[in-house]
This record gives sequence, structure tokens and C-alpha cells, in this order.
Amino acid sequence: MKVELVTNLKRQATKILADLHESKEPVLITEHGQPSAYLVDVQDYEFMQRRLALLEGLSKGERALMEGKTTSHKNAKEQMSKWLK
Repeated sequence: MKVELVTNLKRQATKILADLHESKEPVLITEHGQPSAYLVDVQDYEFMQRRLALLEGLSKGERALMEGKTTSHKNAKEQMSKWLK
């Protein structure tokens, strides 16, 4: 992963962005020697957001199973047929 100082980002934003688009590698921005932010390609960010939403859905499903909040296939089918009328 590439690391850049925030001052370099201020001075060379166009070059850093061009490198980012070419390499698709995230850039860690540091401020006063400490990690401050990640700079990522838009497509990569959107992909990560979709993946996160999917994982959150799976987590909710697992939680429902553990808590016994499930229904049979027959009941689910009946409920769906009512909603689709």
C-alpha cells in the first residue's frame, strides 16, 4: 500500500489521483506521522459498500436463526402469496 503525507496530497493531488486510478491500490494518508485516511478508487469503494451490505444481510439472517426467529417454507410461501395478491 502506498503511503502519502497529507502535505503531499495537497501539493500533488492530481498526480496521486492519477497513480491511484492506474494502480487501483489504496493510498494511506498520514498526518503528523499518524494514519488519517485512505484514498481509494470510486469503483473499489462502491464494491466494498455492496460487499458490506451483503455481509450485514447475512449477519441479520444468522442472528435470526440463533434467536429462533424463523418460519417454515410453507408459512413463508403462504405469506408471500398474500403480499403478492
